[in-house]
Amino acid sequence: MARHAGFEKLVADAKKNITEISPQDAAAKLKNGEAVMIDVRDKDEWDEGHIADAMHMSRGTVELDIEEKVPDLNTMVICHCSGGGRSALAAESLQKMGYKNVRSMAGGFKAWKVAGLPTTK
Repeated sequence: MARHAGFEKLVADAKKNITEISPQDAAAKLKNGEAVMIDVRDKDEWDEGHIADAMHMSRGTVELDIEEKVPDLNTMVICHCSGGGRSALAAESLQKMGYKNVRSMAGGFKAWKVAGLPTTK
């Protein structure tokens, strides 16, 4: 547990500054065209399975790629990773870049699958 203490503190601090959204609410917003979904997991995780309409921008490049792929700072952007940690950090970072409507999907891709929501390869 202590091995990830620094990361866990960073995530806990980020979660104080962001808004989380449930997988079910994220799915509804995605389906209705109200949001874009950004998968910040690594490429090997993406290749194993992902949300069909999500865009892949790994955690290491999301800040570099977001402005080209989502130029409107008012667009609702929902970040997700595997469990909710990396997406919280990405969401906080995007807010600092000026994105006004950012969410992190609570529980990440694992929670999406547990909720029985569709995935693809």
